[in-house]
Amino acid sequence: MDPFIIFEGFFQLFALNFIEFVYILNSIPIEVTWLLLLFLCFSTILLFLKFFGEAGLYVYTSIAIIAANIQVLKIVKFSFFTDPVALGTILFASTFLCTDILTEYYSSNSARKNILLGFFSFLFMTILMLFTIGFKPLTEITAGVDYVWALGIQDNLIGIFLPLPIFFCSSMIAYLFSQFFDVWFYEKISHYTNKRYLWFRNNFSTIISSFIDNSIFSIFAWIIFNPEPLKFNTVLFTFILGTFVLRIIISIFDTPFIYLAKYFLPKKYNE
Repeated sequence: MDPFIIFEGFFQLFALNFIEFVYILNSIPIEVTWLLLLFLCFSTILLFLKFFGEAGLYVYTSIAIIAANIQVLKIVKFSFFTDPVALGTILFASTFLCTDILTEYYSSNSARKNILLGFFSFLFMTILMLFTIGFKPLTEITAGVDYVWALGIQDNLIGIFLPLPIFFCSSMIAYLFSQFFDVWFYEKISHYTNKRYLWFRNNFSTIISSFIDNSIFSIFAWIIFNPEPLKFNTVLFTFILGTFVLRIIISIFDTPFIYLAKYFLPKKYNE
């Protein structure tokens, strides 16, 4: 792969040539695109922290939760996995970095507020889009020649924003439980280590919380709420442990960013 093609892709992005940007991303290995998104998300967290403080992390988490639940609809094939996997892992996992930064440098109350804001943002977004879909769409007669391009938009919106109750409920149960556990567990580790070994606190709490998140979502979505439940072994090895490998990689990658967060705190915080 030509490394300059990545620079060309970002040049097209900044030039607002979005079609060419997407085309270039489609032409490079999916693992490279995955790493680019990972770096983009973690870097954005630091920038939001720098310019907006804890409010910036609230905003990032709200956006990430909404985008992740849209992104999870897209299935991709990694070269090192036998079966295709759903996207959304990076965005969901990056919210744990926000929670850990808030717990470490602000307070556990700020972290818990962040969790609830993410939940209610996604809930409100879902309600807004249900209203949007609920507006009576154009017909071929009412659209006429000028608006014929809009006829397919209703179906596209339904495909993206009409949430399946199974996945919506499973996702939110897993999100709330794993995130609140992450705050509690991070605080416990901080207490027993006297706030030393930041890398250990960050990685251990995130890895365990991510496993809980994967497990709860998969069990509720594919067994408990599913009208045709899958076998537990299938859920365990395909849905829980499959994407958990990616969660471990993400947790390791986010370690430098929680250390860097100290230098991106607003000046008021350090005065």
